[in-house]
Amino acid sequence: MKNYVQEANTLTIAVSHPASPTSGSPVRIGGFCGVAVADKQADGNTTVKIAGVVSVSVKGVDGAGNAAVAVGDKLYYVDADTPPVSKKNTGTFFGYALGSVSSGATETVKVLIAN
Repeated sequence: MKNYVQEANTLTIAVSHPASPTSGSPVRIGGFCGVAVADKQADGNTTVKIAGVVSVSVKGVDGAGNAAVAVGDKLYYVDADTPPVSKKNTGTFFGYALGSVSSGATETVKVLIAN
């Protein structure tokens, strides 16, 4: 196929946030997100899963405060937050919740990455 480079499920790329990603951590690459599948490499790049279902830590908050997360809710990556994934739509779109999180709680749930 002309101009074809590679499958786009996983990329090895420099991430925008965090500065030193570790395996399993959500990451932001400019205007899209993923999950590091390995620690940051010596060359500054990180191998990142950018499509599929992943398990990540999600906080039950939105822009107004504590808010439960329900299956199907849109989730966003906010650089300044710990964990960075929540319902705060001031961040970069991350994906869709496939599990629920109680209001104000932090839980590891499955998320469908949607870029």
